[in-house]
Amino acid sequence: MVKVLRNWLHRYFSDEQAVVLAVLLVGGFAVVLLFGGMLAPVLTGMVLAFLMQGLVNACERLGLPQAAAVWLVFALFIGLLCLFLLVLLPLVWQQLSTLFNELPRMLGEWQSLFLLLPQRYPNLISDAQILQIIDTLRGEVGKFGQWALSFSLSSLPMLVSIMIYLVLVPILVFFFLKDRQVIGDWFRTLLPTERALISQVALEMNQQIANYIRGKFIEILIVGVVTYIAFAVLGLNYAALLALLVGLSVVVPYIGAVVVTVPVALIGLFQWGFSDQFLYLMVVYGIIQALDGNVLVPLLFSEAVNLHPVAIICAVLLFGGLWGFWGVFFAIPLATLFKAVLNAWPRSEPAYLGE
Repeated sequence: MVKVLRNWLHRYFSDEQAVVLAVLLVGGFAVVLLFGGMLAPVLTGMVLAFLMQGLVNACERLGLPQAAAVWLVFALFIGLLCLFLLVLLPLVWQQLSTLFNELPRMLGEWQSLFLLLPQRYPNLISDAQILQIIDTLRGEVGKFGQWALSFSLSSLPMLVSIMIYLVLVPILVFFFLKDRQVIGDWFRTLLPTERALISQVALEMNQQIANYIRGKFIEILIVGVVTYIAFAVLGLNYAALLALLVGLSVVVPYIGAVVVTVPVALIGLFQWGFSDQFLYLMVVYGIIQALDGNVLVPLLFSEAVNLHPVAIICAVLLFGGLWGFWGVFFAIPLATLFKAVLNAWPRSEPAYLGE
């Protein structure tokens, strides 16, 4: 057993650069896992700066000085942030509050419809089963109400955290954009002189992750805006709230589109019942999902790496369980990083017994 382990270590860790890369990867994951909560504003600022660096580079290619490009992109970021805080967020909050107020009435209507099912389909469902379903729904609604009450009571610390984010994150984004070269040079001084393997993996991942993250943000924006316009034209209630959910659903491949279909269909049923208007809603929603999967995704992610759907789902479950929303968002880049490291990892010939 000892000899097998020694041969395995010799094969995969005989190269000094491989050992350094392994230490960096393990150390990076450990820092995020252990201190991710405390460093969340820093990590958020890094992600946003990484997203906007492409715009800075584009402005520089147009002839703008580096400082002017940074200030222009940062001003655009602040403008979009203000638009989100002053326009989109109040609209979504208003519709969410209205939905909470209308929820008891909706449940009462559905309870009446459920009670009619045993009369219409006596061979399929009984009164006892309907009452059991209603009791279960009441219990879940009660749990949700308790959660909403506890959430409202603990909202003050959350508001303080949000205020801290609103102050710290823009400052960090600005300095990450402005001093990107300085920070990069300082970090490179901590690495060994011989770092060809690290540079190879970093170069490959930088382009792929940049394309993926920027493309994913563009996809969220396009899908959310198109969905809101379509739902508003159809006259669907809570159009902004549902459009936000549909836009965020593209973060989770395969699963997100299926999960968000439930609230869209339920709101449509509550509003129109099984009518032509409900059919139009589901057809429009299906067209949006089809265009997203067959047109928008191939267009935005033409250079995306080839990952098997099973690998994507496993990555979403694993990293989502570790880091929540951001783990889900970065699941595919992290899986791509893992694949790139495996492909670039140096391997020595196994040392046989007697050699």
